[in-house]
Amino acid sequence: MSIDLKRETKSEQNQQVSEYINKVLSLIEKEEVNKEEAAWITKETVDGFREHVNPGFLTYRKSVTKDGQFAAVEWSDNGACFKDVNGKEYIDCLGGFGIYNVGHRNPKVVKAVTDQLKRQALHSQDLLDPLRAMLAKILADITPGDLKYAFFTNSGTESVEAALKLAKMYSERTTFISTTRAFHGKSLGSLSGTAKGMFRKPFLPLIPGFRHVPFGDFDMMKKTFEVCAAVGEDVAAVILEPIQGEGGIILPPEGYLKQVRELCDEYGTLLIFDEVQTGMGRTGKMFAAELYDVVPDIICLAKAFGGGVMPAGAIVAREEVFKSWFPNPFMHTTTFGGNPLACAAAIATIGVLIEENLPVRAGVVGEYFLKELKEAAQGHEDKVLEIRGQGLMIGIEFHKDEIGYEVSKGMFDRGILVAGTLINSKTIRIEPALTISYEEVDKVIRTFKEVLNLVKA
Repeated sequence: MSIDLKRETKSEQNQQVSEYINKVLSLIEKEEVNKEEAAWITKETVDGFREHVNPGFLTYRKSVTKDGQFAAVEWSDNGACFKDVNGKEYIDCLGGFGIYNVGHRNPKVVKAVTDQLKRQALHSQDLLDPLRAMLAKILADITPGDLKYAFFTNSGTESVEAALKLAKMYSERTTFISTTRAFHGKSLGSLSGTAKGMFRKPFLPLIPGFRHVPFGDFDMMKKTFEVCAAVGEDVAAVILEPIQGEGGIILPPEGYLKQVRELCDEYGTLLIFDEVQTGMGRTGKMFAAELYDVVPDIICLAKAFGGGVMPAGAIVAREEVFKSWFPNPFMHTTTFGGNPLACAAAIATIGVLIEENLPVRAGVVGEYFLKELKEAAQGHEDKVLEIRGQGLMIGIEFHKDEIGYEVSKGMFDRGILVAGTLINSKTIRIEPALTISYEEVDKVIRTFKEVLNLVKA
């Protein structure tokens, strides 16, 4: 092919791409789309996932819906709900794996981000950016105990990575203890703390020095500390979710977290709380650490930290720990972490949580939700193994994966979005917006009861 012909072909291709982009942008402008546009969006989405994203997602969607509804394409959201491109509304009890604590498109969060966008979207990386300083101050004020210094990230995985690196710099120890059923992310460092073999095996060897002990088994934790000390591999940090999310909404045994805190103090080991899912009011307190009256040395935040509007995360640490980064603040950096839009979203989110008393509301509504779900499951003990939770972080565990899948399908078809947890697939989660109304809660419960009556054990 001649150079001129190649140029002509490339020019035609660019023209086609430009026309496609303009069509997409014109659809984004619209608050509502018509049937023809909805059909085009659906086809482009399914084809795009099959040919350019990952066809595995289409297979997954087929497994949790029926009658071809795997092609449901989300388009807008508001309050505790979202709508697909055809206008069907769903009560969101998955909550983007726990990101919509202040609701979908909370107007105060959206306004803060929009106002900041009009002024400046990203920071220079050289001048001092004010919102990062202000958000760090707010976090020092609201986090437990003497947590003081913050480092900002874009996600939970990044928060865990930052916490692990900070722990290594603090003590130069290289041994970490995590727990079974733990989920801390999927980058190589955070995946080293994650427990599920299916996620880990293809990427072995991971970061050396990680050991896993059963969650809630303090005796095993203590013995592991003793062995590590005896062989000269002292523990740098223990990383725990105060309540395990992806493990199936697993609550710690009474006194367990305090015992671990005392053990860490005895051995000069840091305690890292991964509150990516439990933080920001989800469990009935701003942070789950407060439920158990335990102050970690480092706390990891993300998911709901950005108010369901911006990807945002953070770690907050005690000064004694964080000061290892004082001499060279470039030991761990991120281009987009702590950007002005993310900081504006997080500041507004914390404001909404405090002003509307949403952590307390999560505790009250969650208690009602849990009680009603348990009542709805009565008579279905052959299907439902256990319903447990804290605040608006609830897990429904079934005897078999297949039952959970069928319940998820049935609820989805009736306008309720739920999904399994990543580590324990027999458990479906209930993690709605903390603003969910009692009427919406009652609809979820009625639907759950209706579906349970139809599903076979």
